[in-house]
Amino acid sequence: MGDVGGEAICIDGARLSGLVARPSGTPRALVLALHGAGMTSGYFDARTDRRLSLLALGAELGFTMWAPDRPGYGASADLADARLGLHDQVDLLHRAIEAFSATNETGAGCFVVGHSYGLKVAIAMAADRRGSRLLGVDGSGAGIRYTFNPGTDRPPAAPGDRSAIWGPTALYPPTTFGRGVITTARAPGAQTAEAPAWPADFERFAPEVVVPVRFTFGDHERLWSLSEEHFAELRAKLVRSPRVEVHLHRAAGHNLSLGYSARAYHLKLLAFAEECVDDAGRPARGSGAVSREAPRHRTTR
Repeated sequence: MGDVGGEAICIDGARLSGLVARPSGTPRALVLALHGAGMTSGYFDARTDRRLSLLALGAELGFTMWAPDRPGYGASADLADARLGLHDQVDLLHRAIEAFSATNETGAGCFVVGHSYGLKVAIAMAADRRGSRLLGVDGSGAGIRYTFNPGTDRPPAAPGDRSAIWGPTALYPPTTFGRGVITTARAPGAQTAEAPAWPADFERFAPEVVVPVRFTFGDHERLWSLSEEHFAELRAKLVRSPRVEVHLHRAAGHNLSLGYSARAYHLKLLAFAEECVDDAGRPARGSGAVSREAPRHRTTR
């Protein structure tokens, strides 16, 4: 498995700590992995079982893997609230990609992965004027139909759940919940306060996304609706994306990258990244090349 090490990068006075894993040869692409609220970059490097680490697996498969601690976490935990909003993070992270790429090989370009709030940031990055440079977006644990009213209610848990955020305890290695193992951190108030506005924010900027997007939900997800109507709505709003997929992943809760089924999820995620790399290197239509384009919209289970 690829070696994972800590690295930091400074952007406009903000120091972003995080984790990096590099392949042995020239990378296929850079994969930027953005953690969710209340987690850190360690979310993508499961300490309980190295086979569950997205960073190690990605490097083994030829990608440069970079999971920064998002603004407001890690070394940037003291940033002012005025620099922690969704769109403030988008600007900072786009500039961080440019700075990272200036000193690291990034192959075909940058593919962005997000979990929960990190997926919201990833989609907002794709909708930004610089978003067309991205290879694509893949992520889990975020949609546009909550199962509860954020800001006033709590998401519903079911019998056997550790909590609604985790889903069934049995889906995770027992050591996941040991002291010092879970990669948790205090979520900045400026970011958690944005939850109620997210569906409207998504609807406003979704038409600006012009890269492939893939959503994954665990089949024991408690925060987001798992209805076909919800999945159809996600696809319908990304009208300019050349490819939108929604996948329901079996035996998984909200925190997919920490459960027993994480490796299967990560392999599918990296396969999508590989397809986006392949698309980026394919001759444009009209050049005589044979089109191998997949159906634009699909749901897999």
